[in-house]
Amino acid sequence: MGAPGIPGAVGFGGAGGREPSMTSGGGQLNRAGSISTLDSLDFARYSDDGNRETDERVAEHEVPLQERKNYKSSPEIQEPIKPLEKRALNFLVNEFLLKNNYKLTSITFSDENDDQDFELWDDVGLNIPKPPDLLQLYRDFGNHQVTGKDLVDVASGVEEDELEALTPVLGNLPATLETAQTIENSLLVQKLEDKISLLNSEKWSLMEQIRRLESEMDCLKNEHFAVPVICDSIPPSLDQSFHKDSENSGQKPVTNSSDEGKNQDSHPSKSDEVDSTIPKENFPNSLPRREREGMPSSSSSSKTTVHFDKPNRKLSPAFHQALLSFCRMSADSRLGSEVSRIADSEKSVMLMLGRCLPHIVPNVLLAKRERMVLHLCQELIPLILCTACLHPEPKERDQLLHILFNLIKRPDDEQRQMILTGCVAFARHVGPTRVEAELLPQCWEQINHKYPERRLLVAESCGALAPYLPKEIRSSLVLSMLQQMLMEDKADLVREAVIKSLGVIMGYIDDPDKYQQGFELLLSALGDPSERVVSATHQVFLPAYAAWTTELGNLQSHLIPTLLSKIEKLLREGEHGLDEHKLHMYLSALQSLIPSLFAFVLQNAPFSSKAKLHGEVPQIEVTRFPRPLSPLQDVSTIIGSREQLGVLLQLYDYQLEHEGTTCWESLLWVVNQLLPQLIEIVGKINVTSTACVHEFSRFFWRLCRTFGKIFTNTKVKPQFQEILRLSEENIAGNGVLTKATVPIYATGVLTCYIQEEDRKLLVGFLEDVMTLLSLSHAPLDSLKASFVELGANPAYHELLLTVLWYGVVHTSALVRCTAARMFELLVKGVNETLVAQRVVPALITLSSDPEISVRIATIPAFGTIMETVIQRELLERVKMQLASFLEDPQYQDQYSLHTEIIKTFGRVGPNAEPRFRDEFVLPHLHKLALVNNLQIVDSKRLDIATHLFEAYSALSCCFISEDLMVNHFLPGLRCLRTDMEHLSPEHEVILSSMIKECEQKVENKTVQEPQGSMSIAASLVSEDTKTKFLNKMGQLTTSGAMLANVFQRKK
Repeated sequence: MGAPGIPGAVGFGGAGGREPSMTSGGGQLNRAGSISTLDSLDFARYSDDGNRETDERVAEHEVPLQERKNYKSSPEIQEPIKPLEKRALNFLVNEFLLKNNYKLTSITFSDENDDQDFELWDDVGLNIPKPPDLLQLYRDFGNHQVTGKDLVDVASGVEEDELEALTPVLGNLPATLETAQTIENSLLVQKLEDKISLLNSEKWSLMEQIRRLESEMDCLKNEHFAVPVICDSIPPSLDQSFHKDSENSGQKPVTNSSDEGKNQDSHPSKSDEVDSTIPKENFPNSLPRREREGMPSSSSSSKTTVHFDKPNRKLSPAFHQALLSFCRMSADSRLGSEVSRIADSEKSVMLMLGRCLPHIVPNVLLAKRERMVLHLCQELIPLILCTACLHPEPKERDQLLHILFNLIKRPDDEQRQMILTGCVAFARHVGPTRVEAELLPQCWEQINHKYPERRLLVAESCGALAPYLPKEIRSSLVLSMLQQMLMEDKADLVREAVIKSLGVIMGYIDDPDKYQQGFELLLSALGDPSERVVSATHQVFLPAYAAWTTELGNLQSHLIPTLLSKIEKLLREGEHGLDEHKLHMYLSALQSLIPSLFAFVLQNAPFSSKAKLHGEVPQIEVTRFPRPLSPLQDVSTIIGSREQLGVLLQLYDYQLEHEGTTCWESLLWVVNQLLPQLIEIVGKINVTSTACVHEFSRFFWRLCRTFGKIFTNTKVKPQFQEILRLSEENIAGNGVLTKATVPIYATGVLTCYIQEEDRKLLVGFLEDVMTLLSLSHAPLDSLKASFVELGANPAYHELLLTVLWYGVVHTSALVRCTAARMFELLVKGVNETLVAQRVVPALITLSSDPEISVRIATIPAFGTIMETVIQRELLERVKMQLASFLEDPQYQDQYSLHTEIIKTFGRVGPNAEPRFRDEFVLPHLHKLALVNNLQIVDSKRLDIATHLFEAYSALSCCFISEDLMVNHFLPGLRCLRTDMEHLSPEHEVILSSMIKECEQKVENKTVQEPQGSMSIAASLVSEDTKTKFLNKMGQLTTSGAMLANVFQRKK
């Protein structure tokens, strides 16, 4: 419709009532050069494709000046967009889309504006800096000041009839723009209009938020009434009668969600509760005919109720919710919310179509890329589920669900979550019978699919659908499917998903006959070669199985004793080689059971009936328990809440401290059966196995931290102390101090708490062990294991140095000698400041000890410092000390000292600072080789020569300069060959070949520079020499580990 009263208004009356942005010049309609979409049918859009034949100013001159000014001042009517403006806005819009994760929309937007580079602002063509982003512009919109000249020229007014004629076309222009109004009023009106615009935007935002909250409310209704998981955890706010009736019926009523019920109270009325528990046979005519015939009803008036089997379990609501959190579903997006709502009437179907079709149609038109096809498939999921739920024909429903499971060839993580969310919504709506008959067959068909993503969907579906299946199907068909996939599937991700679903199944299963099958599955999962699968077992499957085991009364009677017996059997059979992998498997399982065991002890304590939440709830210290591996291993989750656990812990500590363990069977089992058996096992493991010591140490640490300080001090420590009985006579008797009991007690029990008295107890224990082992001439392996385990934690370095200083100043040379050897173990982990301040002074003190054996014992520690420290001053001090050992005449005939130095040089030489190796190690090895030629005792001469051979073999992998080769390396090898000619001909063959080729290489050095850092000695040995050497390896008595490095290049 034209605009009466505006003569010559091209684009208003002449364009048939189109908005002015559609015309230019003579009213010609411009065509958009973008991809044809539904958006391109909107004739209010304008495209800058270059077809404009006249300048925009022409159209301006055709409209009267005052009308144009009024038109420009209207907040609702804008003049046509200019090409550069459009490019600038396009850039800002695309930037907004990317920043807010509208990636698919951004791709479509880029395709529709393919003449513009959205990565460069300069491509826009404006010679100005890039403006702020859209969000900043929007936030600043209401704060800008509007000047009078931007509004209207006061000298030219608008007649009232002209303003009325403009109203149908331009909208309700403010009457305040009449000539009679002042500029101040115009400014006020403009500000108010700006405010109205902002409020309108806020209104639409709030309306969208209301729609989203209504969707979430529907989901929450479904969770309250449809999820049988919560059967034990209905919030107290729900009617007590509802809870009571549900329990009496053995089933839980589930109310279908629908769009019509959004405004209804989420709490069911009593009449609804009664109806939900009365058998359907009593009301044959209460449902539509099709519902009575077993077909889904689409009648909006039907209020069907779906019942799910309630498992006979006693899990806490918190544990059940934590268990369900491992089911991968997504309802936190628009599409997820759509999928989670199943329409149950024609009206709600229409509403769903109205919501989904606008998202589907553009993707159909633009589905040229695979990403868009996948997005389109996701958009179809709610429609497929809705139709499958309501369709009356079983065959068609089966076909639709088949389409759902085959919609995406290889569904990724997000797509699988969407499908699972839909399946759960379908299951909540249709009930267990149809889930078993219609959904499970789709899973079964794809159990051996060639794509792992499909098998992953099957594994995840078994867990997600578990709450909605008949209980006999959970413990038979579904369990068998998961067992088959665990045993046969080659993909780690699939088996990991199987384990998580098995954990969920274990939260619902209530058939005691399946307990043994569950235990076998647990052992298979723990022994899986994939670390992912084992981790999922500890996080989900094992805690869920332990909860069921606890309810059956098998935790202390079967599960834990069986694992302990398997460990004992391993130790018995592993006298000649322990299977440490299996030991780790069983022990880690026991460790993961500690929270369940402690919860069982609390729940079966004499005071458990007194644990009521009233008054001020006691707080639990943050460090009271070790950090759980998963929420299912959190004691508070197992108990039910942190508040309930706080009450129980307060009563637990009081009972232990004042009343003891009388009539407390569950705790007495831990004290009288579990602990003695564990301590006995600890005494059988190999103390030299660092891995075993570490595993048991961590186990006892978690056990003591979980059961608390009072329990540790009164129940655990006395049992260890009784076994150890620190006395010199006891060592000769049973040798417990030489076994792994020592390091595990020191590192697993005495380190649980770090107050001053605890640290003093640990220091005193280690000092006593060091003293007794030294004075008894017993092996030091147990003490070394303690130092290695504690030394791995820098928090204990000062404590260990305190223990060693006690040994440094001890009156017995045997204890001082032990202290010197322990420094070697500690140096590698200690920072250089402590080495300089505590270690080196102690070693220098010992290096001047009256006893030669103590001085010799310091050499390995000095060597380790040379290998690990980089401070020049420290290295010089150590170098001087070693030089005094080698050059002091009093040590000239000290065979033991020379042997220790040669062994140390061979061990640390390849890793020591090159300058130290070149200036100190190689020259002194040459001297020692010369001295050994003069040794008259053949046994000593051979021993020194053998150690020299190993040292030269290790050093041959280092870069050696020509001068060192000529002056020290070759002469030392020749001296060594002289010894071996008489004492070990096998070694002499190798040495002769090395010397010959070294000499040839040195002769060629004048024309060839050394290449890189390759060892001269290593590069000289020919293939024949290597072969000859390897053939002799079996006959040599030297260390194979050292000889293996002879022909290796330095890395």
